[in-house]
Amino acid sequence: MDIGITRLSSKGQIVIPAFMRRGFPEGTQLLIVREGDRFIVKPLDELEPELKEDILFAERTERALQEFKEGKFVKKDHADFVRDLESW
Repeated sequence: MDIGITRLSSKGQIVIPAFMRRGFPEGTQLLIVREGDRFIVKPLDELEPELKEDILFAERTERALQEFKEGKFVKKDHADFVRDLESW
């Protein structure tokens, strides 16, 4: 088991210590799960394909809900809406 200490920035960012990042290419997507005071970090590509797709869908849904709450949604006609869905 490897142990490292990091700090939460004022922007809510954390840095994973370099020795723990070895072997992960830049741009690797990480799944982060919070359970109380614990955080679990796992490379997204290590998940089963169905679970990975479900998690990505949930993330897009949460982001869309937040944008809706912030008034960032725009009205689209049916064809544009379907085209945008297909591009996801």
